[in-house]
Amino acid sequence: MAERYEPANFEAAWRKRWKDADLFKTRNDPDAEKFYGMDFFPYPSGAGLSVGHCRNYVPTDVICRMKLMQGYNVLHPMGFDAFGLPAENEAIKTKTHPEPMIEKYAATYRRQMDLVGVSYDWSRSFSSSDKDFYRWTQWIFELMFKRGLAYRSLAAVNWDPVDKTVLADEEIVGGRAERSGALVEKKYIPQWFFKITDYAQRLIDDLDELDWPEGIKSQQRNWIGRSEGVQFSIKVASTAPNAALYEDDDFVVANPRGSLAFEVFTTRIDTVFGMTFCVLAPEHPLIEKLLKMVDQKHVDEVHEYQLRAKTLSDIDRMATNREKTGVFSGAYAVNPVNGKHVPIWIADYVLATYGTGAIMAVPGHDERDFEFAQKFGLDVIQVIGPSDGSEVKLPFVTKDGVLVNSGEYDGVSVGEAMPALGIWMEGLGVGQRKIQYRLRDWLISRQRYWGCPIPIIHTKEGEMQAVPLDCLPVELPMVEDYEPSGDGSSPLAHIPEFVNTTDLDGRLGRRETDTMGGFACSSWYFLRFCDPHNDKEAWSADAAKYWMPVDCYVGGAEHAVMHLLYARFWTKVLYDAGLVTVKEPFTRLENQGQVLALTPYRLPREGERLDLGEEGIVVSFKEAAKLPEEEVFHRWARMSKSKGNVVTPEEAVGSYGADALRMYLLFVAPFNADVQWSNEGMQGQVRFLSKVFKLVEESKPLYYEAWRDYIAFESGDDVGRDIRRRTHKTIRKAGADIDRFAFNTYVSSLMIFVNDLVDLLQKHRSSPSRSFALCLSEAIDTLILLLGPAAPHSSDELWNDIGKSGFTANEAWPTFIPELAVDDTVTVAVQVNGKLRDTLEMDATASNGDLEAAAKALPKVAAHLEGKTIRKVIVVPKKLVNFVAS
Repeated sequence: MAERYEPANFEAAWRKRWKDADLFKTRNDPDAEKFYGMDFFPYPSGAGLSVGHCRNYVPTDVICRMKLMQGYNVLHPMGFDAFGLPAENEAIKTKTHPEPMIEKYAATYRRQMDLVGVSYDWSRSFSSSDKDFYRWTQWIFELMFKRGLAYRSLAAVNWDPVDKTVLADEEIVGGRAERSGALVEKKYIPQWFFKITDYAQRLIDDLDELDWPEGIKSQQRNWIGRSEGVQFSIKVASTAPNAALYEDDDFVVANPRGSLAFEVFTTRIDTVFGMTFCVLAPEHPLIEKLLKMVDQKHVDEVHEYQLRAKTLSDIDRMATNREKTGVFSGAYAVNPVNGKHVPIWIADYVLATYGTGAIMAVPGHDERDFEFAQKFGLDVIQVIGPSDGSEVKLPFVTKDGVLVNSGEYDGVSVGEAMPALGIWMEGLGVGQRKIQYRLRDWLISRQRYWGCPIPIIHTKEGEMQAVPLDCLPVELPMVEDYEPSGDGSSPLAHIPEFVNTTDLDGRLGRRETDTMGGFACSSWYFLRFCDPHNDKEAWSADAAKYWMPVDCYVGGAEHAVMHLLYARFWTKVLYDAGLVTVKEPFTRLENQGQVLALTPYRLPREGERLDLGEEGIVVSFKEAAKLPEEEVFHRWARMSKSKGNVVTPEEAVGSYGADALRMYLLFVAPFNADVQWSNEGMQGQVRFLSKVFKLVEESKPLYYEAWRDYIAFESGDDVGRDIRRRTHKTIRKAGADIDRFAFNTYVSSLMIFVNDLVDLLQKHRSSPSRSFALCLSEAIDTLILLLGPAAPHSSDELWNDIGKSGFTANEAWPTFIPELAVDDTVTVAVQVNGKLRDTLEMDATASNGDLEAAAKALPKVAAHLEGKTIRKVIVVPKKLVNFVAS
């Protein structure tokens, strides 16, 4: 065998042997535990993968391979998220139809994944555009429709004029469509929604059960946005601010035009006496009625402002760093607690889709309201102050303190005033205490061709009927012209053969022509992997009960409030319907860092629009070399085809080898950290793997294949015991590191182990003892098996070279002997009154008494104890001795 890593000589051969042996087909040992490891469903919308995609595929493969060796039944599937905008836009760009393009791209992805040795069970693979898959997507839609969780409603939507489709708020960045870059517009059209708001509290509560990054859980809690407060009615005044409008103490507006009113929700009802103006969202339905009460100047100003607000997304309007804008409506409202008139403003920092679409503005105690009041010269009143009466700078936003300038509530603490004012408003009949969520219902429909058809028939009588199960799937028709219509309707609406149908009673009907957004498909695909060939049901109850939930789910953090939230919602709906036994789909979530490439940019020229988040225009290295030096700069940027900075798996494997690529991606940085691609780093892994090959080759003359038969009876010399201790410590660390996704320290432990073995072999190879040879043989076997998940081609090559047969994936993962996996000695810190005074090396098995005696005898410690009485001795075994003395 060669004494160095030469991947061209063996890696492709091993991949063929794995395929021929169907090595990664999911096993179903009834006595084994299960492990379900899965990567996020990729979009097959590009011509191929980059090494950046391997940043999560390889680590997931490592843990799945280890679990297989540990005796688990491992489900490690892969499929393709084929429906939706990414694929359709790519098809339009390349002037092809999405269906054959998906097949072509998926085949490329699969070839590249195989090239880097990922152990997917391809027998379970599918695309979300397969009829056998989206039939069941439609079935779940109908389940939700029948349970009142899918509904159609006229709605203001985000319209992308370039892609000609509706976008969710999450798909808009800086007022522009995330994919097309177009300025988003507002449109009112009938849309389909999923009633995710019914599950808002459960989606918050159940996060506590999940082993997910805290940042992701926090993002979901913030997106759902639970708040407790009071919702109350504010009436519109019909006359100038100083007119007498009230009857008795109820402050009822005497409005001869009819009592106009609007609802507001506040979490700070304690500040209601400080309301100095109100704000309505530009889309609020009351505005047109208000404008009938004011002069033409205000009418014109409000209409102009409404037009400007239409060009902004909700996310942009809510940005905290954006300067506040607004316009006075000319009308006034009445504060229900004191009868004061306050002006009604129209401002886009209030959203029609959040809460009631209106707010009471308290600039003395809210930063947004204060900023708005300062800009437009509105009154600011303090109604909360410190309990000691000291002066404060406004806005004073703390919830601690007492009420001031609040009538009969002056001096009452905030904590007492909140429930009291809520009860008062309920008693008056103008408000009620309630819980509110920021989360909006999920807009699921798209006016595009390439998506799962919505299985609904519209009758002539205006009813909506679900297509019967035995008529599913409602198939997407194969057409040549599928591009967006441009009038806001779906391309399917212009295909009579698709649209015209009969309803359940045999009468003429019309099919729904919107399709579902791609997130519908990825909200349940993990269930289909449990039973992918079932043509009778979406999954069998037994299969889902065995495999679910997914034990480890790996992918990007950018899906925190979209895919991950939607998948949780669908799972809860299916749980409530008795179709699955789990409330959560993914027990554990891991987010990988990005792979960055050094990318050349040039400074923008006059009139050029920069992409979002960019400082310049991406150029090729060849183009950059021709430009003036002062116009060019370089930045580390995420690998992407559009930037021209992609390193493909073919390039990396061709130059360095698949195992070198795998080892590099594992070792270069912690799993969740970004990586700066480095050819030097790849060469480093080639050198390490070559060192492993050389070590195994040089150990062969001393190798005992049957070392297990003798080693337990070998008392061993010091060198043998040292090798065994290093071996079993490495086993313990490697397994623990893989389990906790600490792949960089896993690889590091292998490197340390190899270096130790190389040094010991050099020292003792000329006159080795029997103990040395036996313990070295154990170490070599262990090294190859521990290396297996990370560098499977090399480990199988080495395993066969030392006389073994088969595949390392079928071998048992090494287990460590606890007594051998402990350190012989430990470093113990010695403190006097909590301050470090010295350290000592002690036997790892030393008792507390031995540790105390040895610590007390240290000269530096004795000097600090001299003349003092030891009051207490704190001993933390193997770590610390602290003398408390005075």
